[in-house]
Amino acid sequence: MAGGQERILKGRIRSMQATKKITRAMELIAGSRIVKAQQRVHAAVPYSVQITEVVKDLAAAGGTSDSPLLKGRPEIKNTCYVVISADRGLCGGYNAGVQRAAEGEIKADVEAGKGYEIIPVGRKAESYFKFRDYRLGRTFAGFSDRPSYDDAKAIGLHVVELFASGHVDKVELVYTRFITAGNQEVVLRPLVPLSQDTVMGGDGKAGSDDGTGSAYEFEPDPTTILDTLLPRYVEARVYAALLNAAASEHAFRQRAMKSATDNAEDLIKSLGITMNRARQATITTEIMEIVGGAEALGADDKTDVRIIDFDLSDGFGARSASAPVAPAAAPQEIAPTTASTTATIEADRLGEGIAGIGPVIERKLNEVGVNSFAQIAGWTPEDAERFGLQLSFKGRIEREDWIGQAKAAHLAKYGEQL
Repeated sequence: MAGGQERILKGRIRSMQATKKITRAMELIAGSRIVKAQQRVHAAVPYSVQITEVVKDLAAAGGTSDSPLLKGRPEIKNTCYVVISADRGLCGGYNAGVQRAAEGEIKADVEAGKGYEIIPVGRKAESYFKFRDYRLGRTFAGFSDRPSYDDAKAIGLHVVELFASGHVDKVELVYTRFITAGNQEVVLRPLVPLSQDTVMGGDGKAGSDDGTGSAYEFEPDPTTILDTLLPRYVEARVYAALLNAAASEHAFRQRAMKSATDNAEDLIKSLGITMNRARQATITTEIMEIVGGAEALGADDKTDVRIIDFDLSDGFGARSASAPVAPAAAPQEIAPTTASTTATIEADRLGEGIAGIGPVIERKLNEVGVNSFAQIAGWTPEDAERFGLQLSFKGRIEREDWIGQAKAAHLAKYGEQL
């Protein structure tokens, strides 16, 4: 039992060691990708800042656009949620945090009697909301760990079209904002329509209180440029959200894989201790069996035995049993087969003629006066049973047919049929 348990534990330890190698590799890969993703986030910041400033300058210069992106709806009946998650798991609570935040907003809308539509970005968000029978729109997936501007552009064009067509009255982004490698937060940001605070107050405003304001000339007019630039502004905001989400995903995955690696190490140590205990139990059991066997053999050597006298005149039948006596030092002298002759039975090497008799058993038989094939050949079934009990292996004499083997050995050695 202990040996089988030891094999099982060894298999589990090997499995955990292989798992530890995988999680450690994933931890290192995620750590290297965090740096690259963070660099991409910082690289995209100047573009977002500049396009925001340009939009403000256009609005300040008189670009009063009639674009639907700047016009809010008097009543919000349907809200579109762009939920940005990962395409793969093994990243801790990254996906769960975004999904719970979006689900909470959706439930609030349903309780208020409002409609909704979900635009899942990432396979995990798609499978989560699809399994729970939420209303899904177009799905975007396959680029969560390394998004490109083209991916952001496709998402931006789609949500702008939904808003411009009147299908939804508001679009909100739900994603994880990357702050540092150890700190990220789930945020809910409005995307469309753009607020007036976002596009007002730029440096392009003609004149200022101190007279130092810059004057810009726009070609074509500011309204036309603003109408063209607003969709790009939406795309830039979506792209920034995708980059933040990608960096957050790598950070979550690094922490999750580090935790998994540490847990694997702890489990390997625990299984190693358990296996050592099982091995020690096995060794202890084997030692106890050896000691018990040795004690049993020693007890057999000290056991009193009874000498059986045989009468050769009636075929070596057992005649009587005497009280315990000391072992015989020399072969017994027995009566001859005829009344007129006297002979001594020659001692035989019992182990050479009878399979099953080894040196120890032969010595014990000699000690009780059994030292020839003829004596064993003359045993009755009762004698065989009695000797089996005295030698502590009941039934063995009958199973190995010592009597038949003794007759054959005597015939082969002396040419005499018993």
